[in-house]
Amino acid sequence: MPVLSGFLWLVSYWLIGEGVVYFTGLPISSGVIGMLLLCITLAVRGRVPDNIAAAAQPLIALLAMLIMPGVVGVFFILGELAGQWVVILIALVVGTLLSVFTTLWLLKRLIGQSHAN
Repeated sequence: MPVLSGFLWLVSYWLIGEGVVYFTGLPISSGVIGMLLLCITLAVRGRVPDNIAAAAQPLIALLAMLIMPGVVGVFFILGELAGQWVVILIALVVGTLLSVFTTLWLLKRLIGQSHAN
């Protein structure tokens, strides 16, 4: 039952992200907004509840399969991206660096909290 409860929490954050995108018109994926809201919630709480961890663990094993359709889809629009390689490369580098630094900051913060307890 914890897995179902955790999965409902994950889906709820995704649906909240859908609502935010629908009502604001932001050009951002609802999944990204939902994950940001979930990340903020977990940072405020200071820990990941067991039910969310139980639901997320099997999804991590499927992560490559979840990303694959988007990667394959790029091959169908290569002609439209032909003149934008510099911008795409900059976005990839900046996005990767932001992701790495955010992960390191969060890891340092969480490890610091666990040692304080």
